[in-house]
Amino acid sequence: MLIAFKSKSSPEVLMYQEHAQRILDLLHKNPTRGVITAAEAAEALSVLEHEVSESKLHPENDVERDVHAHEKEEGETVEHAVMQRVHFSARAFPLLEMLRAAKQDNESIIWGV
Repeated sequence: MLIAFKSKSSPEVLMYQEHAQRILDLLHKNPTRGVITAAEAAEALSVLEHEVSESKLHPENDVERDVHAHEKEEGETVEHAVMQRVHFSARAFPLLEMLRAAKQDNESIIWGV
């Protein structure tokens, strides 16, 4: 399932729920529907930036890429696709950028509506 994060201050950010779950858990938010208010943006940004820093110290804990969601190389089957690591910092980056813009513009971020 996809989660579409929306804010007036930046373009929409789409994430698979399984990848957004870690971020939303850190922020104590429901993946089905929620809001990060303009007042919460600074704290949310701080929490996520700290988690990104921590994840860089322990990259072996990052989630593997879902090969079904990405294009296969020519002639490659899903069963033989090479699993690649996608670090938490890469997954969180679009939402971090959205949070920075929301904080700067005093806007909220919503999803599930």
